[in-house]
Amino acid sequence: MNSKEVKNKKIFIKSYGCQMNVYDSNRIKDLFDKESYVPTDKIEEANLIILNTCHIREKAAEKVYSDIGRINKIKKSHKINKEEYKLVVSGCVAQAEGEEIKKRNPLVDYIVGPQSYHKLTSMIEDSENFINDDFLQQEKFNKLIFKSSDKISEFITVQEGCDKFCAFCVVPYTRGSEFSRPISEIKEEIKKYLESGTKEIILLGQNVNAYHGENQNGKQVDLAYLINAISELDNLKRIRYMTSHPNDMSESLIKIHGHNQKLMPFIHLPIQSGSNEILNKMNRKHNIEKYYKIIDELKSSRSDIAISSDFIVGFPEETDKDFEDTMKFIEKVNFVIAYSFIYSPRPGTPAQNKDNISILDKKARLSALQSLLTQQQINFNKSFINKGMEVLFEKIGRHKDQFIGRTIYNQSTFVNSKEDLLNQIMNVKIINSTNFALECQI
Repeated sequence: MNSKEVKNKKIFIKSYGCQMNVYDSNRIKDLFDKESYVPTDKIEEANLIILNTCHIREKAAEKVYSDIGRINKIKKSHKINKEEYKLVVSGCVAQAEGEEIKKRNPLVDYIVGPQSYHKLTSMIEDSENFINDDFLQQEKFNKLIFKSSDKISEFITVQEGCDKFCAFCVVPYTRGSEFSRPISEIKEEIKKYLESGTKEIILLGQNVNAYHGENQNGKQVDLAYLINAISELDNLKRIRYMTSHPNDMSESLIKIHGHNQKLMPFIHLPIQSGSNEILNKMNRKHNIEKYYKIIDELKSSRSDIAISSDFIVGFPEETDKDFEDTMKFIEKVNFVIAYSFIYSPRPGTPAQNKDNISILDKKARLSALQSLLTQQQINFNKSFINKGMEVLFEKIGRHKDQFIGRTIYNQSTFVNSKEDLLNQIMNVKIINSTNFALECQI
């Protein structure tokens, strides 16, 4: 398809999975904006449909195949030929299952992995390469377009890939080895966002605290150095980072929480299990004792820091005792929020063929674990009632005169106000809490 021959070109992008995919989708949008494609949220009117996929869990991949089938029906029902209507599958499912997608879905026009999406415009223009799954991290970032943002809070990928090879995880195979962007490049991107009103930056990576980019002198530096470097930018008010790995929680990163006031006192630190036996089977290369030590050091650095995490239940060979150990671990740490999932085998991973826990046991364990985690979140939220909090208001709510914001702990917060609070950081009083949000007054 010669893009110049199509008038009023429209692009529909659907992003699955993590915030890094959201970041990638935004960069894809920017690339096609340069080609005069107009974004649309109506898939039926798009000339170009891009499904930016996630492969972390089985359900995510199944959802992609379901959506492809639905889109193929739209193509057939509208009798739209391939020259006028293009379907692209990008992201981690494309990387892991490109040949399978091609085999099962001949109406898919292009398949590109997460390190090759910068080639999409030229591929479509020249009708090149059906599948492109090269690992080209630096080339990708060199060719991306970074536009100003209309968001008060903006995600920025600073690190990609993973060298940890956890037994359950596909990321090393879909995203490649660990790669970090240079500080100068990151700062330039942030500056563009700040110029348009962004106040909060969230640094992203598969293992963001494994960051090892170059400074202005060509020296490799860590995430703590990067955080200090971007803190110098005047209009930047808040900094967050995610997702972390316990093995990369360096002394410098722990200490920076105690003296960098722009760095929020909230850290997402996945552990996946509270059983050392299961952690070993997962190839996590750490134990719960190390995790406890990290938390103690973080709280010594900043006493009000809050911890969130991830858990997988029903990992192969997880016994009742292993699960009990996880529950005791959760009770001891007292997470402010955590995300939990049933183990699902992923193709190509070491644990793929070891799934031996019944789905009924998995669901029962998940229910018990989520009940405990939810109660901890409720208790945490309730602890702020009648207390003052700093909130960054980032969007308009569903109701009249309602504004939605985030606390320093990333809690969703809402308020009713006749005053325009959008894009402002305000000191508020918390007057009520729900399971997942806080209500405040100015």
